[in-house]
Amino acid sequence: MTTEREVTTTIENEDKKSLNFVEQIVEGDLRAGKNDGRIQTRFPPEPNGYLHIGHAKAICMDFGIAENYGGVCNLRFDDTNPTKEDVEYVDAIREDIEWLGFHWGNIYYASDYFERLYQFAEELIRAGHAYVDEQTAEEIAAQKGTPTTPGVASPYRDRPIEESLDLFRRMNAGEFPEGAMIVRAKIDMASSNMHFRDPIIYRIIKVPHHRTGTKWGVYPMYDFAHGQSDFFEGVTHSICTLEFEVHRPLYDYFVDLLKKVEPNHPEGYRPRQIEFNRLNLTYTMMSKRKLLQLVQEGHVAGWDDPRMPTICGLRRRGYTPESIRSFIDKIGYTKYDGIIDMALLEHAVREDLNRHALRGSAVLDPVRLIITNYPEGQTEDMSFLNNPEDPNSDSHIIRFSRELFIEREDFMEDAPKKYFRMTPGQEVRLKSAYIVRCTGCKKDENGHVIEVYAEYDPETLSGRPESNRKVKGTIHWVSATDSVPAEVRLYDRLFLDENPSEAAKDKELAELLNPESLTIVREARVEPFLAQAKCGEYYQFQRVGYFCVDPDSRPDHLVFNRTVSLKDTWKKVNK
Repeated sequence: MTTEREVTTTIENEDKKSLNFVEQIVEGDLRAGKNDGRIQTRFPPEPNGYLHIGHAKAICMDFGIAENYGGVCNLRFDDTNPTKEDVEYVDAIREDIEWLGFHWGNIYYASDYFERLYQFAEELIRAGHAYVDEQTAEEIAAQKGTPTTPGVASPYRDRPIEESLDLFRRMNAGEFPEGAMIVRAKIDMASSNMHFRDPIIYRIIKVPHHRTGTKWGVYPMYDFAHGQSDFFEGVTHSICTLEFEVHRPLYDYFVDLLKKVEPNHPEGYRPRQIEFNRLNLTYTMMSKRKLLQLVQEGHVAGWDDPRMPTICGLRRRGYTPESIRSFIDKIGYTKYDGIIDMALLEHAVREDLNRHALRGSAVLDPVRLIITNYPEGQTEDMSFLNNPEDPNSDSHIIRFSRELFIEREDFMEDAPKKYFRMTPGQEVRLKSAYIVRCTGCKKDENGHVIEVYAEYDPETLSGRPESNRKVKGTIHWVSATDSVPAEVRLYDRLFLDENPSEAAKDKELAELLNPESLTIVREARVEPFLAQAKCGEYYQFQRVGYFCVDPDSRPDHLVFNRTVSLKDTWKKVNK
């Protein structure tokens, strides 16, 4: 347990920076001595899909609060719907949280509490606070009323307690088909809060559960399991997104009833629900249903497709845990929903990779450059810093030779006045090597440039005095003899529309997709240093962008994914 002195020290340290509103609430509770200075949070994902960047925001909040205030954050899987859940998702969620750099105190499952929740439901029936309803879903919806008109009571609302109790047990024993009956809490059909109008708390599901098998024939609804699970575990601050704000009174209602039948809890203890704004990003969809549709219809290669907003997709694309945490820290937490510009996330990863990514040379669309006055058969080893941003960075060797590959776009035969790259009669600097003057080119029968010619000045080797002479253009290169082939996957935004979720209301999902979200370059050339790259390593390809090694990569078939370009070109292209 955190001591009073530790709490005071933590708060004093936190006071040195601006606190978000959740931290202010937590500090207020600590100062008031609530829960004996104990802080306990939880991250409660449903194991029915892969986590996305929106979940990362919740993870940073739940684990961050516990970390900042000397508390503990537990991982709880909300596995109350066996029709959609799978162990595959459980494993993926654990991997994603650890990759983001967080560590849970304990792992729990809502299914750990199925027996206690079932007994609590029976207690509610016995106390006249719940009943079994045999109406159809359509009938129940029709009786719900509106926010300004009261609902209509179910004809089963005053069913005898023993009858409801018997039916509930028979529901669990499997006597009735799915949808035949449900259990509803008896609260207030005239409440202005629609969630209080006799909400469903149990339903029949005849699907084996991934942990409990066929032991249970009925399963609790989210609103009936969530707050009670928090209570069972001793959660002090139950932090969730804004759509659950209207559920909070129901959360408190069930917890208060539970306290009456669960005597073993500290005096005055009750978990406190706090809501913050969910993350919405431009050019991005967060709906699990829509993301599943993208996968099932083959618009993407899977949940870890680098164009997906899933954490595993971002990881495969080359996003770092540090960049995601930095982005979330910068956008903060409020009580107001809005849409965050995707450019902010891209800026965060550029910032992180600029500091940490190793530098290398890659030519994506190669054309051969022949330095006609360089001795045939001669080579020179040039030193390249692995990362100029890191003073402790090592260097590696790149070999210079008579024949090189340069980017096709770095040569233009008839160039405009302000074109400073390679064109006949103009000097250009070959990065970390020599200054050369272009002398011409060779074309095939279709007029396609197949070779570019230049002469070098031997006195302009990088580091020599003559290398300082003014030359406006600098281009990168790789040796034609030492470089190795590679496949490069150029990823871009998956959707063309800035708000695809809104646009999807009027258009088919396929109509919203960016047809150029993936371009595969199959004949790129990379320097030998990059041939040693391992899966998960990050690189800056000089003048091109930031890249990582894809899991598909093999020693005999290198595959790199573009994480992000060096600069934000999207806005310029889409003006």
